[in-house]
Amino acid sequence: MDIRMVIAPLVAQAFLTLVILFVMAFRRYRAVKANEVKVIDAAASNISWPAYASQAQRSFANQLETPVLFYALVPMVVLTKTYDTLFVVMAWAWFASRLAHSWVHCTSNVLSLRFPTFLVGVSLLVAMWIIFAVRLFA
Repeated sequence: MDIRMVIAPLVAQAFLTLVILFVMAFRRYRAVKANEVKVIDAAASNISWPAYASQAQRSFANQLETPVLFYALVPMVVLTKTYDTLFVVMAWAWFASRLAHSWVHCTSNVLSLRFPTFLVGVSLLVAMWIIFAVRLFA
């Protein structure tokens, strides 16, 4: 199996995180431009951003939470050569759940949609870690 297939979901997640960073920046810029916040307050981080800007900020922060476990797992799987088609399929499914979660988070932000996508992703991540541990120590 080509190692790029194993790394590709990690690269896709990194780009998703960057896209959300730019969405957050655009929304914050729009809030400042519309005088919904004062630049001096924004610089001091003592503000309440409008909901549309806060959603993007929370989504961006979320990209730096559980995905860290994925960012740690992929290099270890590569180094130990414990990857296979199952890992790649699960990694892409995990990324799809992150993409769906981000989409909901940055748009409607409906918790009844957002939470299941988060739960699917976390479940996949736990399963990938368990499979990795079993393969590594079996």
